[in-house]
Amino acid sequence: MTTMCHRYAHAVLALALLGGAACSGDDATARRRASYPGAKAVDVARIEFDDGDTFLLDGKPIRFLGIDTPEVAGPDVGIFEDQPFGRAAADSTRALILRARVVEIATDGLDRYQRRLAHIFVDGELLAEKLLAMGLAYENVSHFGDNGFPDLADRILRAADAGPKPPFEPPHKWRKKHQRKTATKP
Repeated sequence: MTTMCHRYAHAVLALALLGGAACSGDDATARRRASYPGAKAVDVARIEFDDGDTFLLDGKPIRFLGIDTPEVAGPDVGIFEDQPFGRAAADSTRALILRARVVEIATDGLDRYQRRLAHIFVDGELLAEKLLAMGLAYENVSHFGDNGFPDLADRILRAADAGPKPPFEPPHKWRKKHQRKTATKP
């Protein structure tokens, strides 16, 4: 069984243990007001977890805007070992999403790897802020800009300033040292 399958199996098991409480696709959720203009509620059962700043929604990758979390092994992208704190970031993202009653995404465009870019909200709170406050992410707004969400970018920058300095090397620097180019992806 692949690592992605293991992660998906864990998510399904967690949902079963929660009795479906984490699914946000019911009628009451559909009628509630969005946490952010344009944000759409998603059913957590449609999510396959990847790492701390990416998941698959209906099999399509969603990359979180505003943050960069440490890497987890992904041989398909040339990462053959976990970066320190990579599993902690991935597990924290998974737990925050699975415990939420409502998960929403506000999307932007696609990145160069054809991943949908999005801000993620859990029970009305910006997930990026939570990961920054836990010291499990670096902000990347100062590199990539606000992506059309200046208010959320400002919140992320403030959370990065207020939060602890992450105890790991910035992921973009770590990738340069550890990622091996593959035939299918850069």
